[in-house]
Amino acid sequence: MEAFDVVIIGGGLAGLTAALHLKEKGHNVLVCEKQPYPHHKVCGEYVSNEVVPYLRRLGIPLDTSNSVSIDTLKISTTTGKALETTLPLGAKGVSRYFLDNLLYEKGKSLGVAFKEVTVTAIEFKGDCFEIALGSHASLKARIAIGAFGKRSNLDKHLQRPFIQEKSSWLGVKAHYQYDGFPENQVALHSFDGGYGGLSKTESGAVNFCYLAHYGTFKKQKSIADFNETVVSKNPFLNRFLEKAVPLFSEPLAIAQVSFAKKEAVTNHILMCGDSAGLIHPLCGNGMAMAIHAAKLASEQIHAYLENPKHTRGQMETAYQKLWQKNFGQRLRMGRWLQRLLLNPRFSNLALRTITKSPYLVQNIIRQTHGAPIT
Repeated sequence: MEAFDVVIIGGGLAGLTAALHLKEKGHNVLVCEKQPYPHHKVCGEYVSNEVVPYLRRLGIPLDTSNSVSIDTLKISTTTGKALETTLPLGAKGVSRYFLDNLLYEKGKSLGVAFKEVTVTAIEFKGDCFEIALGSHASLKARIAIGAFGKRSNLDKHLQRPFIQEKSSWLGVKAHYQYDGFPENQVALHSFDGGYGGLSKTESGAVNFCYLAHYGTFKKQKSIADFNETVVSKNPFLNRFLEKAVPLFSEPLAIAQVSFAKKEAVTNHILMCGDSAGLIHPLCGNGMAMAIHAAKLASEQIHAYLENPKHTRGQMETAYQKLWQKNFGQRLRMGRWLQRLLLNPRFSNLALRTITKSPYLVQNIIRQTHGAPIT
């Protein structure tokens, strides 16, 4: 049976970032990812500049040649009432197709091991993990990182509480050719029962990713019908969908998107990215949080593997506290902002209020983003 210091289940941003960090520290690392690279994912594709210095240290520079610099936020209500403001830290627009593959190629060059497999079970036995890859293969690891995304069969296997609850949210994403979209802008536009984000990626394509409540969506026959009947009621989105040329044959979609509370550690597995907690997309920093969480987990894992006196319990407790300290308030603010933005009466009132106070807008943005990390 193959054995590793660390096995990472899921090769998205969190999993790949942890792999780079831990491999640089000299550990034997395996990433299990079921899809071949590169591939698209349902994602806002906006990376807050808070993690850019850390990515640079890992050998992943995001510059003007492979990303788009974003410094402006535009928000509108369902009726088209809008405001525009600067982003205190700014961000990079880069597709998951490109960024995940960049991290993957860097990992391969460092000697990170990869397996294109689906993990079907994971058990903690005798101070190590046994990880099943289907019915005929398994691995051993001293440490396991769960980075398998918003929702997985492994959540059911681990009997995580949130997976028992039905979620009413659907995520949809596609790329479009739309030359009129401002390169430096990320836009958040509301519609009945949801909201969507628009921003440019490194290829010049505009990423349109939205979250819709299933109660609204199910009244239509398809995503195309929903876009035409519901999404286009917002004047900004109507103008975009009328003029934009789709670049995907079909939009990507993911159902049962859950914003319920999750545990940062489950059965001794350190959870990262969306596996640990999902922030509402309107906050615009889910990608940065995944990268930052991978850094926090990797630092604690390295301390545990290098110091015989550092116990597994100490590692897990430290990671849980750091995760809560760095992300707990952001998740609470995200839930509050979502309730506000999806209520037509309150969202219009709120926008009228905050347009008179630039300080208030900047303060809200700061509470959903972190300080630059190194």
